[in-house]
Amino acid sequence: MSQLPGGTITFLFTDIEGSTRLLQELGDEEYGRVAGDHRRIVRETFGARGGTEIDTQGDAFFFSFPRARDAVGAAVDAQRALRDHEWPEGREVSVRMGLHTGEPHVGEEGYLGIDVVRAARLCTVGRGGQVLLSETTRALVGGTLPDGVSVHTLGERHLKDIDEPERVFELDIVGAPVPEPEITSEQPAAASAPPASADVPPVPPVPPVPAGPLPSDFGARLAERIQQHVRRTIEEPLERMFSDVDALADRASENPERITEKLDGEATG
Repeated sequence: MSQLPGGTITFLFTDIEGSTRLLQELGDEEYGRVAGDHRRIVRETFGARGGTEIDTQGDAFFFSFPRARDAVGAAVDAQRALRDHEWPEGREVSVRMGLHTGEPHVGEEGYLGIDVVRAARLCTVGRGGQVLLSETTRALVGGTLPDGVSVHTLGERHLKDIDEPERVFELDIVGAPVPEPEITSEQPAAASAPPASADVPPVPPVPPVPAGPLPSDFGARLAERIQQHVRRTIEEPLERMFSDVDALADRASENPERITEKLDGEATG
């Protein structure tokens, strides 16, 4: 039987943000090529740093690393490779990543414990291009960050299925995708802004009307722009709430023997 790494393990989850929108815009065939390139880049960069692929679903990956610094290095390598890759039609493929380190129980049935879930939830609260670390992973990495990488705190976040809030850190990576800015717990919204619902995204503002004479089809084009913006505003938060990463975490915690079966098949294949 193939043995999973034991002891202190860093779990790394990844997920493409906005994959539904990309699929709609590119179509099945073109998106299939995007997904294939994405899988190749993740597997090559993670494997080169000693990562073990535990599971995958859709465009999400679940890897484990014996050392936190190798997991961080793999995440940095992957983000830079994703940024440098030439995607179809000049598209941008934004991948979010979450890392947490713990000492999970490893039995014949696979990894057991809350550490897997914590790493997955860190991934799902991120945005495309972000690499988020738990406080434990941040402490283990210390000052041994890759060249061109720094780290800063995002404050405490409440993670799904985790009772206590988690102090979250983000990697700033030179040469990697830059995630869209967001309001964090350390950057409160203006007092005049109404609180946003956790389930229903706010309605986006109407795109500005250009100056000068309007073309005859301007109304139709403006309506389409508004429609696309609304879809993006609604779909991407929903993808973060119900992502493939959650399915991977659930599968590991509820049916971990499947992990052992997968590794056995790879060893004998």
